Amino acid sequence: MPARLRHLRKRVPLPPLLRKEVASHGPPWLPLVLVLGAIAAVAYADHFVVSISLAYLYILPLGVGAIFLRREISYSLILVCILLHDYYSAREIHPGLRTFHNLSAMLCFTFVVYLIQRYIEQREALVKTVQKQRDDLLKDVELAAQVQRLFLPVGKPAIAGLEIAGMMQPARGVSGDYYDYIPIDAHTIQIVIADVAGKGVPAALLMSATAAAMQLEANQDRSMLEMVGRLNTGIHSVSDGERYVTLLIAEIDTRKRALHYVNCGHNPALLFRAKTNTLTRMNSSCPPIGIFPEENCETGSADLIAGDVLVFYTDGVTEAENELGEEFGTERLSAIVRRGSSLSAEALMTDIFSSAANFCSQVGFNDDATILVVKCDFDGLSSS
Repeated sequence: MPARLRHLRKRVPLPPLLRKEVASHGPPWLPLVLVLGAIAAVAYADHFVVSISLAYLYILPLGVGAIFLRREISYSLILVCILLHDYYSAREIHPGLRTFHNLSAMLCFTFVVYLIQRYIEQREALVKTVQKQRDDLLKDVELAAQVQRLFLPVGKPAIAGLEIAGMMQPARGVSGDYYDYIPIDAHTIQIVIADVAGKGVPAALLMSATAAAMQLEANQDRSMLEMVGRLNTGIHSVSDGERYVTLLIAEIDTRKRALHYVNCGHNPALLFRAKTNTLTRMNSSCPPIGIFPEENCETGSADLIAGDVLVFYTDGVTEAENELGEEFGTERLSAIVRRGSSLSAEALMTDIFSSAANFCSQVGFNDDATILVVKCDFDGLSSS
């Protein structure tokens, strides 16, 4: 018999009791049982209290039912309450007055249930509208992130004597970081890393404009100082000094084994010297781009030998915090670079990122994290 009943229930499904919005939360029969129990309790009290009518107490279970139950069931319960009140009420009143009393109670109950259900429907419609707007916004942000990724380098440059690896981990859907490696000729390449002040969509938009401007400038055969000056003029004109970009451009000539760079307020890149086993910092020589109308910069330089390692990064790496509020810091980064100087560029980049990620695993990165590693492998190349 139980098997037959289950089979019959599958063939003839019971109509849903709850509204669609609350049907997935808890047992579907529980709200109806609670409402019916409350109605029975009111009817029991109404039967024993003779001095006054307790019909108004039915508003409480009917109101709860209007929140959780379907519209048809809620209005059906109004008739149930009126019939129970008419049948169990022990007060002796004139039939006409009794009829008027029941009709007025039914109108009152219907009005209350209608208002509650109307409010619930408007609230649910508002939630659906907000959810749709949120989904549309997420789609727009994802589209913006896809467009932004188009500015990042695809593949690795084929410059003999250099091994290059780069990555970017956005803290949100879009990023305010940018990196690129732009080949100048067969033996020269420019390394670019930048970070826009701020986070979210505004920073991403400014970074996209910066990336597009950098790629255009790189094709105009200009010096790094000229590129920085023109880029500063363009960004300052649109940001009015409120937003700025930290930027580091490094040009590596594998034939001359020389490094020239301009650091505009960016985190100092680390240069590991294989011969002396020391680290030097490529410090900033001018303010970030976009703050002042004119940018007066100086070019730094260094000689390179086989085994030297360059590590570029953004503050999302060094400012990553653990659960105690401690920052990952430049000292930890320097120790990883020293320890992994014999690794490949890809392996060292991965080691740096995984170490920072493990350090802030309980909190997560609170800013975009970008790492770019260049390893010099001049063995077999002739210098001039």
